[in-house]
Amino acid sequence: MTNVQESNDARALLGGRYRLLERIGAGAMATVHRARDEFLGRDVAIKLVQTTASTLDEVRRDDAEAKLLARLNHHSLVALLDAGTDLRDPGRPRVYLVMELINGPDLRVRLAEGPMPPRQVAQIGFDLAEGLDYIHSCGVVHRDVKPANVMMVNYRTDGTRVRAKLTDFGVALMTEEPLTREGVVTGTAAYLSPEQVKGESVGPFSDIYALGLVLLQCLTGVVAYPGPLVESAVARLVRNPDIPESLGPDWCRLLTAMTATDPAERPLAQEIVSVLYALAMEPGSDPRTGAAVMPADEEGRLEAVRRYGILDTPPDGAFDRITALAARLFDVPVAIVSVVDHDRIWFKSHHGLDIQQIDRDPGLCASAILSDGAWVVGNAPEDPRTLTNPLVAGEFGLKFYAGVPLRTHDGFNLGTLCVLDFAPRDVDAGQVEILEDLAAVVMDHLELMLESRQSAAMA
Repeated sequence: MTNVQESNDARALLGGRYRLLERIGAGAMATVHRARDEFLGRDVAIKLVQTTASTLDEVRRDDAEAKLLARLNHHSLVALLDAGTDLRDPGRPRVYLVMELINGPDLRVRLAEGPMPPRQVAQIGFDLAEGLDYIHSCGVVHRDVKPANVMMVNYRTDGTRVRAKLTDFGVALMTEEPLTREGVVTGTAAYLSPEQVKGESVGPFSDIYALGLVLLQCLTGVVAYPGPLVESAVARLVRNPDIPESLGPDWCRLLTAMTATDPAERPLAQEIVSVLYALAMEPGSDPRTGAAVMPADEEGRLEAVRRYGILDTPPDGAFDRITALAARLFDVPVAIVSVVDHDRIWFKSHHGLDIQQIDRDPGLCASAILSDGAWVVGNAPEDPRTLTNPLVAGEFGLKFYAGVPLRTHDGFNLGTLCVLDFAPRDVDAGQVEILEDLAAVVMDHLELMLESRQSAAMA
């Protein structure tokens, strides 16, 4: 009897592990439920999508595409945790997508309050463009970028930086539902691209158009193409969206390009990321966190880097001994002596890591040199300073960072001595003092090298 009961319970669970709870959203072809993952003991969101599959081969295709989408992983996407096809009712197969449960409002709710500040719009747009750039590079087209599919996540209590995460990506790609049928436009009319309205081939540039309309609405508080379904959809075929000059030339140029009628005239998502990065920045700030990313006297600091002449020098055994010692004392897998250049972070010694340089933008050493003392991140995926950093959110999986600036006698931070781990951890004041002492040894060695070169030049 027990085995029969267990078998019935398994059949009641979607995919053998998910127990559907209350419905929290619905659309024309899908419903979203809160669900309980009985295997991991956590709540998730599950989207059940009506598939058009009518044969076993088509069901297998949809199942394969759903699982492909579940492998997408980016900090600007609502995480897809699992996917598959529900075949419990053979006559009504359904694709299911298991997603992280976001306990926050969507952008549509925020826009009900009115327009948003331009810098905040740029920050949100930066997040969404990064997400689109990622899925486009994976061969996925969203097809339904709209405020209701943008989740707002506030990781900070001071409200200075709200993250935007794109959800529902790939659903339209899988269902392949026609966008026009018997002369009636279907879908979210207010954000359709002209090619979607005309029933033409849809690609990445359709997502760019929709994002342009979303950003325009964020800035103005007005839907560019309001009204009934057909009226809204057809309006973009006869007129361009109204982009007020009061938004400024940078915004006007960007939005005009993104909403060009001809898809070939629209920019790539990667290009939009660069533009929005600039629009999101206050002098020396990062659009992902709102934090400073450049020292106050960056020009003087770079002159100090050049003065010490250490960028193109061969490996130094003294540095290697220091990083090896730091790794042992802190019991971490990685220790680094870094020098921060204008666009790169050079690893002059990299114990436990076979990398000699990385771009300055994602490197945590670029943030550590802004501090006069130790810069410690105990649990990077939960720290608002680092949770969206690619080294933290991506495959590298960094969880812990502690860095001390390499400070010159005239007050410039050349780089850091830092220790890294792939598990969260704490450090106490005594450990910080040890790291500072080791950093001082690095600087003493650099000073001796500089004096030696200067003496040789005078001889």
